Amino acid sequence: MHFLFYFILYPLSLLPMPLLYGIAFLFYLVVRYVIGYRKKIITNNLQKSFPEKSDKEIRQLRNAYYRHLARIAAEMLKMLTMSRHNVMRRYRCENPELVNRFYEEGRSVILMSAHYNNWEWMILSLPMQYRHHGVGVGKANSNKAFEKLINRARTRNGTEVVFADHVREVFERCELGHTPAAYMMLSDQSPNNVHKSYRTTFLNQPSAMIYGAEHFAKKYDIPVLYYEVIREKIGHYKIVNHLITEHPTETEYGEITEAYVRHLEATIRNNPPYWLWSHRRWKLKLD
Repeated sequence: MHFLFYFILYPLSLLPMPLLYGIAFLFYLVVRYVIGYRKKIITNNLQKSFPEKSDKEIRQLRNAYYRHLARIAAEMLKMLTMSRHNVMRRYRCENPELVNRFYEEGRSVILMSAHYNNWEWMILSLPMQYRHHGVGVGKANSNKAFEKLINRARTRNGTEVVFADHVREVFERCELGHTPAAYMMLSDQSPNNVHKSYRTTFLNQPSAMIYGAEHFAKKYDIPVLYYEVIREKIGHYKIVNHLITEHPTETEYGEITEAYVRHLEATIRNNPPYWLWSHRRWKLKLD
Protein backbone atom coordinates (compact mmCIF):
# COMPACT_ATOMS: atom_id res chain seq x y z
CA MET A 1 0.00 0.00 0.00
CA HIS A 2 2.82 2.41 0.84
CA PHE A 3 4.47 1.65 -2.52
CA LEU A 4 1.21 2.33 -4.38
CA PHE A 5 0.68 5.58 -2.49
CA TYR A 6 4.17 7.10 -2.64
CA PHE A 7 5.44 5.78 -5.97
CA ILE A 8 2.27 5.83 -8.09
CA LEU A 9 -0.59 7.90 -6.64
CA TYR A 10 1.52 10.69 -5.16
CA PRO A 11 3.60 11.32 -8.34
CA LEU A 12 0.43 11.21 -10.46
CA SER A 13 -1.16 13.85 -8.24
CA LEU A 14 1.62 16.27 -9.22
CA LEU A 15 0.36 16.32 -12.81
CA PRO A 16 -1.68 19.35 -13.97
CA MET A 17 -5.45 18.94 -13.75
CA PRO A 18 -5.95 18.80 -17.56
CA LEU A 19 -3.66 15.76 -17.75
CA LEU A 20 -5.42 14.13 -14.80
CA TYR A 21 -8.77 14.68 -16.50
CA GLY A 22 -7.31 13.03 -19.60
CA ILE A 23 -6.41 9.99 -17.51
CA ALA A 24 -9.88 10.18 -15.96
CA PHE A 25 -11.44 9.89 -19.43
CA LEU A 26 -9.59 6.59 -19.95
CA PHE A 27 -10.84 5.50 -16.52
CA TYR A 28 -14.38 6.43 -17.59
CA LEU A 29 -14.10 4.24 -20.69
CA VAL A 30 -13.00 1.30 -18.56
CA VAL A 31 -15.68 1.62 -15.86
CA ARG A 32 -18.44 2.17 -18.41
CA TYR A 33 -17.59 -0.11 -21.33
CA VAL A 34 -15.19 -2.75 -19.94
CA ILE A 35 -16.24 -3.57 -16.39
CA GLY A 36 -19.63 -1.85 -16.19
CA TYR A 37 -18.87 -0.79 -12.61
CA ARG A 38 -21.89 -1.53 -10.38
CA LYS A 39 -24.15 -1.10 -13.37
CA LYS A 40 -27.10 -2.97 -11.83
CA ILE A 41 -26.91 -1.00 -8.57
CA ILE A 42 -26.67 2.36 -10.37
CA THR A 43 -29.50 1.51 -12.76
CA ASN A 44 -31.76 0.24 -9.98
CA ASN A 45 -31.12 3.31 -7.81
CA LEU A 46 -31.87 5.66 -10.70
CA GLN A 47 -35.02 3.81 -11.80
CA LYS A 48 -36.51 3.82 -8.30
CA SER A 49 -35.54 7.43 -7.65
CA PHE A 50 -36.90 8.68 -10.98
CA PRO A 51 -39.77 6.36 -11.96
CA GLU A 52 -41.07 9.03 -14.34
CA LYS A 53 -37.96 8.80 -16.56
CA SER A 54 -37.73 6.57 -19.63
CA ASP A 55 -35.13 3.81 -20.09
CA LYS A 56 -33.23 6.12 -22.44
CA GLU A 57 -33.14 8.91 -19.86
CA ILE A 58 -31.94 6.47 -17.19
CA ARG A 59 -29.12 5.29 -19.48
CA GLN A 60 -28.13 8.91 -20.12
CA LEU A 61 -28.04 9.63 -16.38
CA ARG A 62 -26.00 6.47 -15.74
CA ASN A 63 -23.45 7.41 -18.39
CA ALA A 64 -23.24 10.98 -17.07
CA TYR A 65 -22.65 9.53 -13.60
CA TYR A 66 -19.77 7.40 -14.89
CA ARG A 67 -18.14 10.53 -16.37
CA HIS A 68 -18.63 12.36 -13.08
CA LEU A 69 -17.20 9.45 -11.09
CA ALA A 70 -14.05 9.43 -13.23
CA ARG A 71 -13.55 13.19 -12.78
CA ILE A 72 -14.07 12.93 -9.02
CA ALA A 73 -11.42 10.20 -8.89
CA ALA A 74 -8.98 12.58 -10.62
CA GLU A 75 -9.85 15.40 -8.21
CA MET A 76 -9.40 13.14 -5.18
CA LEU A 77 -6.01 12.14 -6.53
CA LYS A 78 -5.05 15.80 -6.97
CA MET A 79 -6.03 16.41 -3.34
CA LEU A 80 -2.81 14.68 -2.23
CA THR A 81 -0.65 17.61 -3.38
CA MET A 82 -2.98 20.59 -4.00
CA SER A 83 -1.68 23.88 -2.63
CA ARG A 84 -3.87 25.92 -0.31
CA HIS A 85 -4.15 28.62 -2.98
CA ASN A 86 -5.28 26.14 -5.62
CA VAL A 87 -7.86 24.58 -3.29
CA MET A 88 -9.44 27.94 -2.49
CA ARG A 89 -9.35 28.98 -6.16
CA ARG A 90 -11.30 25.90 -7.16
CA TYR A 91 -13.53 25.44 -4.12
CA ARG A 92 -15.08 28.63 -2.80
CA CYS A 93 -17.86 29.45 -0.37
CA GLU A 94 -20.42 31.98 -1.55
CA ASN A 95 -21.72 32.96 1.89
CA PRO A 96 -19.16 32.12 4.64
CA GLU A 97 -20.57 34.91 6.82
CA LEU A 98 -23.58 32.70 7.60
CA VAL A 99 -21.22 30.28 9.35
CA ASN A 100 -18.64 32.73 10.70
CA ARG A 101 -21.18 34.77 12.68
CA PHE A 102 -21.70 31.75 14.94
CA TYR A 103 -17.95 31.66 15.58
CA GLU A 104 -18.16 35.29 16.69
CA GLU A 105 -20.90 34.22 19.10
CA GLY A 106 -18.66 31.43 20.43
CA ARG A 107 -20.89 28.71 18.97
CA SER A 108 -20.07 25.62 16.94
CA VAL A 109 -21.98 24.64 13.80
CA ILE A 110 -22.99 21.34 12.25
CA LEU A 111 -22.62 21.39 8.47
CA MET A 112 -24.80 18.69 6.93
CA SER A 113 -24.25 17.60 3.35
CA ALA A 114 -23.80 14.50 1.19
CA HIS A 115 -21.62 12.59 -1.24
CA TYR A 116 -22.59 15.03 -3.94
CA ASN A 117 -20.12 16.64 -6.33
CA ASN A 118 -16.70 16.87 -4.66
CA TRP A 119 -16.96 16.29 -0.90
CA GLU A 120 -13.26 15.52 -0.29
CA TRP A 121 -12.13 19.06 -1.13
CA MET A 122 -14.46 20.30 1.61
CA ILE A 123 -12.61 18.13 4.13
CA LEU A 124 -9.32 19.48 2.83
CA SER A 125 -10.39 23.14 2.90
CA LEU A 126 -12.73 23.27 5.92
CA PRO A 127 -10.43 25.34 8.21
CA MET A 128 -9.77 27.74 5.34
CA GLN A 129 -13.44 28.24 4.48
CA TYR A 130 -14.50 29.23 8.00
CA ARG A 131 -13.02 30.52 11.25
CA HIS A 132 -14.05 27.45 13.25
CA HIS A 133 -11.89 24.44 14.07
CA GLY A 134 -12.74 22.01 11.23
CA VAL A 135 -13.90 18.49 12.08
CA GLY A 136 -14.77 15.96 9.39
CA VAL A 137 -17.02 13.18 10.69
CA GLY A 138 -17.17 10.00 8.63
CA LYS A 139 -17.14 6.22 8.43
CA ALA A 140 -13.89 4.31 8.88
CA ASN A 141 -12.35 2.60 5.85
CA SER A 142 -11.94 -1.16 6.00
CA ASN A 143 -8.37 -0.79 4.69
CA LYS A 144 -6.60 0.77 7.67
CA ALA A 145 -3.29 1.31 5.87
CA PHE A 146 -4.99 3.25 3.07
CA GLU A 147 -7.11 5.16 5.58
CA LYS A 148 -4.02 6.31 7.47
CA LEU A 149 -2.33 7.51 4.28
CA ILE A 150 -5.36 9.33 2.84
CA ASN A 151 -6.03 11.03 6.18
CA ARG A 152 -2.59 12.61 6.03
CA ALA A 153 -3.78 14.44 2.93
CA ARG A 154 -7.19 15.28 4.36
CA THR A 155 -5.77 16.76 7.56
CA ARG A 156 -2.71 18.63 6.27
CA ASN A 157 -4.53 21.99 6.30
CA GLY A 158 -5.82 21.56 9.85
CA THR A 159 -9.03 19.54 9.55
CA GLU A 160 -9.50 16.92 12.25
CA VAL A 161 -10.96 13.67 10.90
CA VAL A 162 -12.95 11.53 13.31
CA PHE A 163 -14.89 8.30 12.89
CA ALA A 164 -18.00 6.97 14.59
CA ASP A 165 -16.21 5.22 17.46
CA HIS A 166 -14.66 8.51 18.66
CA VAL A 167 -17.20 11.13 17.57
CA ARG A 168 -18.78 11.47 21.05
CA GLU A 169 -15.40 12.21 22.57
CA VAL A 170 -14.66 14.93 20.02
CA PHE A 171 -18.02 16.65 20.51
CA GLU A 172 -17.54 16.54 24.28
CA ARG A 173 -13.98 17.89 24.05
CA CYS A 174 -14.89 20.78 21.77
CA GLU A 175 -18.22 21.75 23.34
CA LEU A 176 -17.20 21.45 26.98
CA GLY A 177 -13.81 22.97 26.17
CA HIS A 178 -15.48 25.96 24.46
CA THR A 179 -13.72 25.38 21.16
CA PRO A 180 -16.10 26.50 18.37
CA ALA A 181 -15.99 23.76 15.77
CA ALA A 182 -17.49 23.26 12.31
CA TYR A 183 -18.56 19.61 12.20
CA MET A 184 -18.85 18.40 8.60
CA MET A 185 -21.31 15.49 8.54
CA LEU A 186 -22.27 13.60 5.36
CA SER A 187 -25.59 12.10 6.38
CA ASP A 188 -26.75 10.50 3.13
CA GLN A 189 -25.21 7.08 3.72
CA SER A 190 -27.13 4.02 4.85
CA PRO A 191 -27.04 3.91 8.69
CA ASN A 192 -25.26 1.10 10.51
CA ASN A 193 -28.19 0.57 12.86
CA VAL A 194 -31.64 0.93 11.33
CA HIS A 195 -33.24 0.98 14.79
CA LYS A 196 -31.37 4.18 15.69
CA SER A 197 -32.21 5.91 12.43
CA TYR A 198 -34.84 8.38 11.34
CA ARG A 199 -37.45 7.02 8.91
CA THR A 200 -38.69 9.07 5.98
CA THR A 201 -39.23 9.00 2.23
CA PHE A 202 -36.16 9.97 0.22
CA LEU A 203 -36.14 9.95 -3.59
CA ASN A 204 -39.48 8.09 -3.72
CA GLN A 205 -38.26 5.30 -1.43
CA PRO A 206 -38.79 4.46 2.25
CA SER A 207 -35.43 5.34 3.77
CA ALA A 208 -33.54 5.10 7.04
CA MET A 209 -31.45 8.23 7.60
CA ILE A 210 -28.46 8.71 9.90
CA TYR A 211 -29.69 10.59 12.98
CA GLY A 212 -26.30 11.54 14.45
CA ALA A 213 -26.24 15.17 13.31
CA GLU A 214 -29.62 15.91 14.86
CA HIS A 215 -28.70 14.01 18.04
CA PHE A 216 -25.58 16.09 18.69
CA ALA A 217 -27.24 19.32 17.59
CA LYS A 218 -29.96 18.84 20.21
CA LYS A 219 -27.59 17.63 22.92
CA TYR A 220 -25.32 20.69 22.69
CA ASP A 221 -27.74 23.17 21.05
CA ILE A 222 -25.51 23.56 17.98
CA PRO A 223 -26.85 25.49 14.95
CA VAL A 224 -27.34 23.31 11.88
CA LEU A 225 -26.78 24.26 8.24
CA TYR A 226 -27.05 22.39 4.97
CA TYR A 227 -24.25 23.20 2.57
CA GLU A 228 -24.83 22.65 -1.13
CA VAL A 229 -21.89 22.00 -3.44
CA ILE A 230 -22.58 23.33 -6.94
CA ARG A 231 -20.28 22.58 -9.87
CA GLU A 232 -19.65 25.81 -11.77
CA LYS A 233 -17.43 24.14 -14.37
CA ILE A 234 -15.11 21.14 -14.47
CA GLY A 235 -12.87 21.27 -11.41
CA HIS A 236 -14.50 24.38 -9.92
CA TYR A 237 -17.18 24.36 -7.22
CA LYS A 238 -19.28 26.80 -5.22
CA ILE A 239 -20.48 26.14 -1.67
CA VAL A 240 -23.81 27.67 -0.68
CA ASN A 241 -24.89 27.48 2.97
CA HIS A 242 -28.55 27.15 3.97
CA LEU A 243 -29.56 27.61 7.60
CA ILE A 244 -31.76 24.80 8.97
CA THR A 245 -32.02 26.00 12.57
CA GLU A 246 -30.20 28.19 15.06
CA HIS A 247 -31.85 26.56 18.07
CA PRO A 248 -32.08 22.76 17.69
CA THR A 249 -33.44 22.25 21.21
CA GLU A 250 -36.60 24.06 20.16
CA THR A 251 -37.31 21.66 17.27
CA GLU A 252 -39.43 18.50 17.24
CA TYR A 253 -37.97 15.01 16.78
CA GLY A 254 -36.90 14.51 13.18
CA GLU A 255 -37.47 18.11 12.14
CA ILE A 256 -33.79 18.78 11.47
CA THR A 257 -33.17 15.52 9.63
CA GLU A 258 -36.34 15.96 7.57
CA ALA A 259 -35.27 19.48 6.55
CA TYR A 260 -31.87 18.09 5.54
CA VAL A 261 -33.49 15.34 3.45
CA ARG A 262 -35.69 17.84 1.60
CA HIS A 263 -32.68 20.09 0.88
CA LEU A 264 -30.63 17.17 -0.39
CA GLU A 265 -33.46 15.81 -2.49
CA ALA A 266 -33.87 19.19 -4.19
CA THR A 267 -30.11 19.33 -4.87
CA ILE A 268 -30.09 15.87 -6.43
CA ARG A 269 -33.20 16.45 -8.54
CA ASN A 270 -31.74 19.69 -9.86
CA ASN A 271 -28.64 17.87 -11.19
CA PRO A 272 -28.91 14.08 -10.72
CA PRO A 273 -25.58 12.75 -12.12
CA TYR A 274 -23.47 14.24 -9.33
CA TRP A 275 -24.70 12.10 -6.43
CA LEU A 276 -23.05 8.79 -5.43
CA TRP A 277 -25.41 6.44 -7.29
CA SER A 278 -23.07 3.45 -7.06
CA HIS A 279 -23.55 3.27 -3.30
CA ARG A 280 -25.99 0.62 -2.03
CA ARG A 281 -28.02 3.31 -0.29
CA TRP A 282 -31.20 1.28 0.25
CA LYS A 283 -29.64 -2.04 1.23
CA LEU A 284 -31.30 -2.13 4.65
CA LYS A 285 -34.70 -3.76 5.03
CA LEU A 286 -37.11 -1.54 6.94
CA ASP A 287 -39.61 -3.32 9.19
